[in-house]
Amino acid sequence: MNIIKTTASLEAFCEKAASSPFLVVDTEFMREKTFFSQLCLIQVATPNDEAIIDPLAEHIDLTAFLSLLTDKNIIKVMHAARQDMEIFYKLCGEVPAPLFDTQLAAMALGFGDSVGYMSLVKGRLDIQLDKGARFTDWSRRPLSEKQLSYAIADVTHLRDLYPDMVTELSDKGRTEWVEEETQILMDENLYSFDPERAWMRMKPRQFRRDYLSVLKAMSAWREREAILRDIPRNRVLKDDGIYDIAQRKPKTLQDLGNLRGVPNGFERRKNSDRVIKAIQDAIKNAETYAPVIKMKKQKPPNLGPSIDMLKTLLRLKTEYADIAPRLVANVADIEDIAAFGMAADVRALKGWRWKIFGEDALKMLEGKISLCLKDGEVIAVDMETANKNG
Repeated sequence: MNIIKTTASLEAFCEKAASSPFLVVDTEFMREKTFFSQLCLIQVATPNDEAIIDPLAEHIDLTAFLSLLTDKNIIKVMHAARQDMEIFYKLCGEVPAPLFDTQLAAMALGFGDSVGYMSLVKGRLDIQLDKGARFTDWSRRPLSEKQLSYAIADVTHLRDLYPDMVTELSDKGRTEWVEEETQILMDENLYSFDPERAWMRMKPRQFRRDYLSVLKAMSAWREREAILRDIPRNRVLKDDGIYDIAQRKPKTLQDLGNLRGVPNGFERRKNSDRVIKAIQDAIKNAETYAPVIKMKKQKPPNLGPSIDMLKTLLRLKTEYADIAPRLVANVADIEDIAAFGMAADVRALKGWRWKIFGEDALKMLEGKISLCLKDGEVIAVDMETANKNG
């Protein structure tokens, strides 16, 4: 097994890999106690070679490998790529591209929603992977032969999966479906930690300008603190604390300390006076600082039956098309279609999803399609056709 621990050996591997059409990549990392993922291991495979890169090795320079990640002529193959992409975005300063995510591909090939790597390997290669090393502390050294074998298998099996998945997607005319989903993962906003955008992870409970401005200010303060100290956000302040501060808007440290959502002694921490200043500045500039949130249209009541029927129709249609339901529509999409019909601004009513589900979803709401039992199974019946046939 090729374990790369020096810059020279990494550069030699990358020089050969640079001519490869694709590069299979996986990582092992730790994040329980830090804000940023601590990269502990990089597994990589080309069509004819594979290696484990130890990013914790003393003095190793990852530049050569990062150049491969940003090479537009090499397809990067990953499974459930988002977390790995976040790590590499921080290292590269850009989103690695082009990307082929085997989880997205598996969804387009009928393997269900968010299929796991082990299930995919079992389903397509009929290989049962050993789960024993899943909960390894990958930051510890030395790693055992069993742990390293477990790690490298993540890319060698993926290398075997990739070509056939590409071929099958092409044969079924679904390559563009996966490419469309992959574009979502190319958005840099998914991987950057701009404190002024941190409020977007929250779920506002009020929509007054003063509330929203404090919510944004406190979310930004927490993000900066977490990044500076490299600790999880909730170690700085839990979400409930931010909601409480946004609602109560304390004016003094004593007021801050009296809030239920704020931990004991929070007001006595170093620089806690900056929290009060941030709150007051946010309120003072609420009209310009508060985020603009587009209010959703009010949904009519009693949508439950329509939603349930649409969910059943989605399951039937995606089973017939052999595609994961979530790739076509999520719960929010279903609810919007039930509420607003053709006016719903959802992907399920556009493009290839229209033919698979959207068109019939609207027909069902219009009473043109009915769900019936036949031989103990639910089927969708076109009522216009049924009426013509008597």
